[in-house]
Amino acid sequence: MEYAALGGLTEKLLQFGLTRQEASIYLCLLRNRELSGYEVSKLTGISRSNVYSALAGLVDEGAAYLLEGETNKYTAVPVGDFCQNRIRELERLREELIGQIPKTEPDTEGYITVSSHRHIMDKLYNMLEHVEHRVYLSIPVQYVGLVGGQLRRLTAEGKKVVLLLSEPAEENLEGCVIYVTGKEDRQLRLIVDSAYVLTGELTGSAADNCLYCGQKNFVNVFKDSLRNEIKLIELTGGISLNGKKGICDEGTD
Repeated sequence: MEYAALGGLTEKLLQFGLTRQEASIYLCLLRNRELSGYEVSKLTGISRSNVYSALAGLVDEGAAYLLEGETNKYTAVPVGDFCQNRIRELERLREELIGQIPKTEPDTEGYITVSSHRHIMDKLYNMLEHVEHRVYLSIPVQYVGLVGGQLRRLTAEGKKVVLLLSEPAEENLEGCVIYVTGKEDRQLRLIVDSAYVLTGELTGSAADNCLYCGQKNFVNVFKDSLRNEIKLIELTGGISLNGKKGICDEGTD
């Protein structure tokens, strides 16, 4: 693989705390096992002064080891180990922050716009992480696999999970109640614990937008709309894939 083709990898390494030069040099070390600062400079075209500074940074960040000898050389920490070490450190810092930052007020009851596919998925993951009793989710079927693990966890914990999908999903969703709408839909609709709603377009684009709301009246109107859709599916002969009926009898609560 040519260095020009490694731009995507460089961008990913930036997310793990490396600078752009450190990321380029780290990739160089991964390809060449053991290198001196002079050799790294020749291979990357980065000045020797900047190379030595970046190599020191890589050692400090836990991405490279220094091999001391007549000529000091450097070798890369395997990428899986480096990434896992950073994740472990971030998890530790996360727990410290949660414990030390003053408790915040409950979620706002106002309307919040969540923009871009990545941020919408983050919000979706976080909402599913905090389900206490039940969740109703309508989502484009191609994204079901991304949340399948969380949905299975919720059902294993005895929490109610109801899905509305345009077609059967390939993902194993045992324990979920699934309604097949037969309609191609790019909309995301999520209700958690009858208290919070996330709704909007989900296409995979940075232009995606969703509305997040905990306003009681809005949530109730949204629940009624979803309840009516489920009733219509049942009245027209639709059933959940696991054979469970009576969702509307017990209410979209």
